[in-house]
Amino acid sequence: MSNYTHKPGTGVLFKNDKKTSPNQPDMTGAGADESGNQIRIAAWTKEGKNGVKYLSWKISPMQESNVNNEPE
Repeated sequence: MSNYTHKPGTGVLFKNDKKTSPNQPDMTGAGADESGNQIRIAAWTKEGKNGVKYLSWKISPMQESNVNNEPE
């Protein structure tokens, strides 16, 4: 994925094998917003009060040092 540029509105997530704290995301990845700007994606697996599991996610601008590297 080092030189891959995502198409606008797309992205990928990978299991975070480097997780050392419960606050760190369960999955991380990269993508592009609708304008084509590269973004970082982070997701956490959570469980609602009724026992239903779901993903909570956050997107943020890709840091300059990570633009051509795999997400952290």
